[in-house]
Amino acid sequence: MTTLFDYSGQVVLVTGGTRGIGRAIAFAFLQQGAIVYVCGRKAPEQGIAHEGREAQFIAADVRDAEQAAAMVDGIAQRHGRLDILVNNAGGSPHVLAADASPRLSASIIALNLTAPLLLAQRAYAHMGERGAVILFIGSVSALRPSPGTAAYGAAKAGIVSLVRSLAVEWAPRVRVAAVSPGLVRTEEALQHYGDEAGLQAIATTIPMGRLAQPEEIASACLYLASPVAAYASGSNLVLDGGGERPAFLAAANAGNPAA
Repeated sequence: MTTLFDYSGQVVLVTGGTRGIGRAIAFAFLQQGAIVYVCGRKAPEQGIAHEGREAQFIAADVRDAEQAAAMVDGIAQRHGRLDILVNNAGGSPHVLAADASPRLSASIIALNLTAPLLLAQRAYAHMGERGAVILFIGSVSALRPSPGTAAYGAAKAGIVSLVRSLAVEWAPRVRVAAVSPGLVRTEEALQHYGDEAGLQAIATTIPMGRLAQPEEIASACLYLASPVAAYASGSNLVLDGGGERPAFLAAANAGNPAA
């Protein structure tokens, strides 16, 4: 990644920053000079480092309000502020809505909606008068049907609404925005879809012909958190490679081979 942005000395927290998209985001900010913190329930096997500097890991479950608050307060006390929060932690197992237990559904909503809101509230209290940014990692599941992950899709739809509301309440002191990826090539994606052939089959449904790379989501975060995007608040940047090829077109072409 080329040096397009300068985050030297800025304090950044990336939740769920130990793997996948979160790890790529943390590395991108570290690469651009930021002081980076990542959190997760357990430390990564390999640290996140760049040119002798390393992201600092904090063990915390973001669903636990007390742990999350202590983490944010600790960072702010150490540096006197928090400049950027990237609410990335999230996810969901695949389970049909009719089979999901109340406990599982509540846990999914807690991780993907309630926890990011509480973290944003705590971070806001420690952010300066101007220039601070809170980013939420959303999902295209908020914008289309999400069979097998209905509670997750609903929570991410809540994130899009939350971003719009916080952008109004907290402007101009803090900018709030979202990045909503489509399918991203991570280890979790490979496990979920079985194998490389499964990923390739899915890629054919995407106009760009491939899944996104984690680094591409990270680049979007660098942009949205920077002064270049100073007027982007309440925004939801969708990165889905053009979306999905409409099923009705495939059906129509199947019935008309000459098309």
